[in-house]
Amino acid sequence: MAKVELKQPVVEEIAGLFDGAQTAVLVDYRGLTVEQDTQLRKQLREAGVTYKVYKNTMIRFAAKDTPFEALGPVLEGPTAMAVSKTDATAPARILAEFGKKTPALEIKGGVVEGTYYDAKGMQTIATIPSREVLLGRLFGSMQSPIANLARVLNQIAEKDSAPAASAE
Repeated sequence: MAKVELKQPVVEEIAGLFDGAQTAVLVDYRGLTVEQDTQLRKQLREAGVTYKVYKNTMIRFAAKDTPFEALGPVLEGPTAMAVSKTDATAPARILAEFGKKTPALEIKGGVVEGTYYDAKGMQTIATIPSREVLLGRLFGSMQSPIANLARVLNQIAEKDSAPAASAE
């Protein structure tokens, strides 16, 4: 079997990850212990993020003619890739948080919803709360005025139904 035939399934696997993905973040994982890597993989898996180590050339082939082709300049040295199809900020958020405790993990760059960001840009994206948190804040801010209106209406109703003092 030729080398190309052996590599094709890997390229197809990566292309499958890119298909429909909101985010792909590349990291340099040199210096992580096995225990740290296992911990990181567990956190990413719990958030629904796929995390794998691939050869840079395989990522280049799979990303060709996609928005993820912009990752090309950071495809140097050991590279692990975190891909999410559901939460655009989850990979950056988890990797940045883990990188604070483990300086050996270095974010190289990433593509979020079709736009390339360098390491600094990915750090900024990491500060954006998850979709669930943002929705919770939205509904909380919408609920407050409604609750206040209900209280006012209730007080008006109680005032109108209170027996009038007799003036004798």
